[in-house]
Amino acid sequence: MKRAAGETLLEIHEIRYFLAVCETMNFSRAAERCNVSQPSLTRAIQSLEGKLGGGPVINRERGNTHLTELGRLMQPYFQRMLENMEAAVSTARTLSVLGAGTLKLGLMCTIGPAKMIGLFEGLSRAYPNMQLILKDGAASILQEQLASGQLDAAIFCQPEVLDDRFHVLPLYSERFVVAFPPDHPWREREAITLAELHQQPYLARVNCEYNDHIDALMARAGIEPLFPYESERDDWIQAMVMAGLGCTTIPEYAVTQPGLPWRPLIEPTVSRTINLVSVRGRPHGQAIGALVMAVKRHAWVPKSKVTAAV
Repeated sequence: MKRAAGETLLEIHEIRYFLAVCETMNFSRAAERCNVSQPSLTRAIQSLEGKLGGGPVINRERGNTHLTELGRLMQPYFQRMLENMEAAVSTARTLSVLGAGTLKLGLMCTIGPAKMIGLFEGLSRAYPNMQLILKDGAASILQEQLASGQLDAAIFCQPEVLDDRFHVLPLYSERFVVAFPPDHPWREREAITLAELHQQPYLARVNCEYNDHIDALMARAGIEPLFPYESERDDWIQAMVMAGLGCTTIPEYAVTQPGLPWRPLIEPTVSRTINLVSVRGRPHGQAIGALVMAVKRHAWVPKSKVTAAV
């Protein structure tokens, strides 16, 4: 960046030398503290005074070195400037090493990638020294691996509250929706009730952590879907729904099949909260600190998703 005509910029060493004189009220001791010669310190103070353009900041008399009125006014400003500069350098150095190391992160297999890519992109950009190893699995498996020390942290959810062994940091919430074939009459609807799944071909997502919860809701209401197919893979379930083989319930941000229509599930509504989970009291490396910082900085609130693809 080019300096504007007539613009004078203060140098950090000038500010540091001035503050050293403020503390010692002695040019010789200030020069020793700053590890420079006394003439160099004197020239820096004179340069600072010239750039300020308001006259001397220090009166140097025999046995009576003291700040001028301008010097007293400038001292707190320069003190804050130096502290902010040192804090910025310290933060930058901390961030450069904070993400060093390997992070073994469990990721629930039913989480849609769209919600996570931005987080991982920001994590990689902020902490280029980090090696991120993702372990995909069902929520129950991730919980076991986390407890046994096979994972440093995990991102998952489950209907039940986790026990006191775990620390839970909520990331975002999402509702369950009903996905259905493109030629289904539900395209004209704004929402689908749970009761409307009765006797409908229903494709079961085996790894869904809310399967038992939704099954219990159906059982209490006497709702009995037909179960022609089931799969552990959400991509296969969505492809089969798209091909007209049935419908399914799925978290809205887990929908990845292009053009797959869906509507919100209501009466009752069902939602889940995705969490970052770690083990309480377990010593963590710098990579976990980097992950937590990235999670807290990330914008989890999504743009409104009112309707699905039509």
